[in-house]
Amino acid sequence: MRRNLRGCGTGVLTFGVVLLVAVAGVVLGLRLFAGNAASGVCVAETADLRATLSADQADNAALLSGVATRRGLPARAVTIAIATALQESKLRNIDYGDRDSVGLFQQRPSQGWGSVAEIMDPVYSTEAFYDALVTVEEYGSLPITDAAQRVQRSAYPQAYAQHEPRARAFASAMTGHSPAALTCHLDPVDEDETPAVTAAVADRLERDLGLSAEVLPGGVLRTDATALPGGSEEARRLAWAVAQWAVATASTTGASVVVVVDGQAWTRGGETSTWSSLDEARLPEAALTATEELAPGSVLVL
Repeated sequence: MRRNLRGCGTGVLTFGVVLLVAVAGVVLGLRLFAGNAASGVCVAETADLRATLSADQADNAALLSGVATRRGLPARAVTIAIATALQESKLRNIDYGDRDSVGLFQQRPSQGWGSVAEIMDPVYSTEAFYDALVTVEEYGSLPITDAAQRVQRSAYPQAYAQHEPRARAFASAMTGHSPAALTCHLDPVDEDETPAVTAAVADRLERDLGLSAEVLPGGVLRTDATALPGGSEEARRLAWAVAQWAVATASTTGASVVVVVDGQAWTRGGETSTWSSLDEARLPEAALTATEELAPGSVLVL
């Protein structure tokens, strides 16, 4: 990081999203979570790209996408952010680097990005990156590597280009522009554990996407994706954005069934993880009940 100053601060289910969370333990300190403990692999497959990230990398990519979606930034900004973080830290929130560089983007306290503690907060560092990116004139039309370099001022200005295909695939999926494009292959959770709403899931919704949730009977969290920039006019895309964000964060939240959008669901189970119809997914009764009256853009977290 070489920047001198940080910037300032199908039926009723057409747009619905259901996420069934199995509690594997309460996740603490999400704002400072480094994402190094997750295992598994996530795949993003669009019309012209197929890319993979480890589960912990996908979890951090979900943060980059979530913050951008919350801020109303385009998918191009997410592509630039993911490509940058892949080059700088391998998309991991590390506490070391060249000279005093730390964090996802290897930002340097000595160059005005904040204190080490601030930069090690992945939300803070992500906001700081986007604050700087939006000051780059016409960044959306620049080559990815050039836009990244305008922010980073790296000694290797062309290095970001190698990460563009993978970044574009995940950005397209996690911003909802490529529906049902992202899946994660994760170890199954214990079937004997009772699915429950956890503080960790609610915190991640608030932390990444700025979405609050209402608790419904049966431990179902309901949130509204149309509260995000784009609103009801982009309800379907936003629902898919939240859905695939939920898949990408499942290694951290313990999600075992994620989502119902356009009558499709993702279920967790190692190499069998995939998107399928509701009948094929065999959703629990509580999830099925919660999907009966979904408004466009509704997101349910169980």
